[in-house]
Amino acid sequence: MDTKRFETEVIHKGYHALQHHGSLSPPIFQTSTFVFDTAESGAKRFAGEEEGFIYSRLSNPTVAMLEERIASMENGEKGLAFGSGMAAVSAILLGLTKTGDHILCSEGVYGCTFGLLTLMEEKYHITHNFHSMSDEDSLRSAITDYTTVIYVESPINPTMKLVDIEMVSRVAKEYGIPVVVDNTFCSPYLQRPLDIGCDVVIHSATKYLCGHGDVIGGLAVGKKELLSHLAMTTQKDIGGVMSPFDAWLLLRGMKTLPVRMDRHCDNAKKLAALLKEHPAVENVLFPGDEDFPQYELAKKQMSNAGGLISFEIKGNKAMAQKFMNSLELIKIAVSLGDAETLIQHPSTMTHAVVPEENRMQMGISDRLLRLSVGLEAWEDIWADLEKALNQL
Repeated sequence: MDTKRFETEVIHKGYHALQHHGSLSPPIFQTSTFVFDTAESGAKRFAGEEEGFIYSRLSNPTVAMLEERIASMENGEKGLAFGSGMAAVSAILLGLTKTGDHILCSEGVYGCTFGLLTLMEEKYHITHNFHSMSDEDSLRSAITDYTTVIYVESPINPTMKLVDIEMVSRVAKEYGIPVVVDNTFCSPYLQRPLDIGCDVVIHSATKYLCGHGDVIGGLAVGKKELLSHLAMTTQKDIGGVMSPFDAWLLLRGMKTLPVRMDRHCDNAKKLAALLKEHPAVENVLFPGDEDFPQYELAKKQMSNAGGLISFEIKGNKAMAQKFMNSLELIKIAVSLGDAETLIQHPSTMTHAVVPEENRMQMGISDRLLRLSVGLEAWEDIWADLEKALNQL
């Protein structure tokens, strides 16, 4: 049965039960290596002349099911699964650059991506700089003769700033530069960057795609030619691959992505409106807020506003930490996209590696908090937030 609707493909794509003894749940091929019928068959597989599995660092049936499913969800030709989101980011960026190249980045990035970019510059002389990407002319002026990758987060972690992916991709194509988009905050249910022109999409699958806080994983999707090349180079040789069991957990988690994302979005919209009215809150950053500076862009490229809210507490870092310590239902943790509502303090946690001057330029103050809205009753989440805010 050939299906097109997202909600159906996240459950069925890439798996045929009757090919696996009728098992409704995909099997876990928990093996490191695979047996060849003959020596000649093994030689042909290594030469690429015969299809089949060789070794689970190269490919594995359970992982392959996941890769086919995420490719379908992002409307891409091929998917790759990695041992973590940062394994995906590092494999893609290293695979697309060489010494002397330049990476142009959105105005902010995840703290570990910032650390990777710093490492690449210090050790391999692959430079980078950050840019607002607010309009075509300024973007063109930021592209150098050595720019080989444009790397974008949208929404940006944790400021929620958006980048016009279609505009960036259109300009990049004039120069023949690939555009890589970290789509973790939206998931393919809310935003599909490949559909609006980008070349590679990356996910920390640990987050919304998993949804249950029990997997570390990364995924990338793009054209078959490019992803196949990266699979046989930076992925294979660096070795940051996903285990079959983690792939199985992700296949299970992704089945409920649409219904989970609807709940995340509904809860976040209600809570953002309430936070905005509380006297202890100075600034709420949420793409679904009509006063959000890029509200129209959010409506253009996202089907809903997502489940993340960033907001600033009135006062200072100590006040922000006091607020966090007063919470009971909401957990202090640095992930996102789980069933549980989580809160973290970016300047001392996820972005602590970023020098203070850079953090300020990115808009990450000591008063900024990032809330990952969970699946609990929104009334209970708000009761916890309100009680802690009132203590300020």
